[in-house]
Amino acid sequence: MRRYWWMKAGAFLVFAPAVLALVSLVVMLLWNALVPSLFSGPVIGFWQAGGLLVLSRILFGGFRGRGGHGWRHHRVWRERWHRMTPEERERFRESFKRWREMSHEERRQFGRRFGFCGVMKDETQPDVSRPGS
Repeated sequence: MRRYWWMKAGAFLVFAPAVLALVSLVVMLLWNALVPSLFSGPVIGFWQAGGLLVLSRILFGGFRGRGGHGWRHHRVWRERWHRMTPEERERFRESFKRWREMSHEERRQFGRRFGFCGVMKDETQPDVSRPGS
């Protein structure tokens, strides 16, 4: 059966407020159980909890999409891994082991040698991103 846009919009209009209400209720209950006793903070109501959710989304999440992060990013790497030959997988494992064994300073030096997209930086030019270099 083909889904029409109005079915998706209707489902969104039903489920989005229900999910928001449920999450607001959970935030309110957790806040009122923890904050007043731990920090002597105020008790909040349902609408304040919903406002707190919106405020935290604005401050910490913004309004942009997830981009390459989250499960989509995980799926992309899994697909890349499955396309690798056994030799490529072994090279990847070895390089990852070497990276993990590097000190913080060695990683910084390694990263300085490369710009974005693997283009070598010009070593003769000072690093303007860091004052005093």
